[in-house]
Amino acid sequence: MLRLACLSASRLWPASKALPMQAARALGGAIGNQPADNRRFALSLAAILPIATLTWLGLPGITLVMSPSIDAWAVRRAPGPIHKGDLVEFMLSHPIAGPKPVSVTKRALCLPGERLREIERMSIDGREGTRSWYYCGRTFLGASRPFGRDGRPLPHLRWGDRPIPRAFIYVGSDHAGGFDSRYFGPVRLERLTRMERIL
Repeated sequence: MLRLACLSASRLWPASKALPMQAARALGGAIGNQPADNRRFALSLAAILPIATLTWLGLPGITLVMSPSIDAWAVRRAPGPIHKGDLVEFMLSHPIAGPKPVSVTKRALCLPGERLREIERMSIDGREGTRSWYYCGRTFLGASRPFGRDGRPLPHLRWGDRPIPRAFIYVGSDHAGGFDSRYFGPVRLERLTRMERIL
């Protein structure tokens, strides 16, 4: 394996040293005693500038998803009303998330007026603590864990059996170990932005 890496590096190094010269030549720059080719430079700019402009305008609207909480790598804003199963983005302030608010993307799983039911049970993983199973109507949403990955106690949502209040949505994860409304509760609708998966 080390030999393969050394061979690759020895072949790539000369090519990488020649790259700036090749780029200057391709863009019509003067090299040695060869004069600059302004026509080639203008053609290069005509091809590169529209692509760069479209990328510059399009990228700010794209959010890269950096966790396995949902089944998406990149999402973008999708204006409109939020429906069950839609992706939503919001700023999360919670000690588990860190000292500063972070942007998170989750899935809208239980909407205002729907009945959210919590069933609490003793944990059976050998440690003291309780776990709660959450249901929206008859649909299983997920189960809480009594401890985080670092071993710290992880308080979960104490809900009972009642409807989601107006203007709130229970958000969840596609991943069983995701950090979602099981721990911080339903989120105000006004804080949520509807998103769509692009990758």
